[in-house]
Amino acid sequence: MGIEVNEILAKKILTEAKGYLDVGFTHSLNPYSGCAFSCRYCYVREMPIQKFKEIPWGEWLDIKANAAENYRNEIRKLREKNKPVNIFMSSVTDPYQPIERKAKITRSILEEMIENPPDFLQIQTRSPLITRDIDLLKKLNEICEVLVSITIETDREDMKTIFSSYAPGIKLRIIALKEIHNAGISTQASISPVLPFTPDFPEVLIGIVDHIWIDTLSIGDGSMGKRSERLGMPELFQQHELSKWYRKDLHLMVGKYFNKYFPTEMIRISKKEAFPK
Repeated sequence: MGIEVNEILAKKILTEAKGYLDVGFTHSLNPYSGCAFSCRYCYVREMPIQKFKEIPWGEWLDIKANAAENYRNEIRKLREKNKPVNIFMSSVTDPYQPIERKAKITRSILEEMIENPPDFLQIQTRSPLITRDIDLLKKLNEICEVLVSITIETDREDMKTIFSSYAPGIKLRIIALKEIHNAGISTQASISPVLPFTPDFPEVLIGIVDHIWIDTLSIGDGSMGKRSERLGMPELFQQHELSKWYRKDLHLMVGKYFNKYFPTEMIRISKKEAFPK
């Protein structure tokens, strides 16, 4: 798959947190626009950032060349107003795009954060490339709270191939999670969205995570499953004889199963009361 890459100058890099991020985060930070991983279930496909693009999702990427400079200017202004800064990086892209190896936009932001730290930073990625920046994450972790959350939606590589064939392998992500945890940085396995997994999945994560985040296509797409339906997810599950995994109470079932292996306080379930009685 080819991808059109452009460098842009962003007007801003910090966006006020809204919607599902309005749970303690004050801002989201997206070093890129677009995403080369092109996951078939990605809710961003149904958002305005893609709706008004002529190029399909997964085939374009904008590099925000001035991201670190913007961050420095914006956080200084927030600090002048004594505003808290709790950052989610990233909400509509992955901060560790394949091109990050060369572009180093996310790395430059982390370097700037060491000089001007937020109060809290959660990095959300599905790329093992994040281990490259362990040196910076360790420094940053000494001056603010850092949580590295790696998306591991299943322990089955065949499921990853169906739903996100361009994303890094599951085993590589688990190795990265372990490496970051061993470096003394708080880690989270983001089972988001839940894809069919083996009974041994929880055991794979024991000892390498501090938190488990559970989310599903029915509650995690920002529109109570409607975006996922428009993306054809029910049909895709049916096509592969996986329909029993596409149900509105899946987050509760998976939470109960993981609770056999992890204490309740380690498990976070997206929107526990998502559906009215």
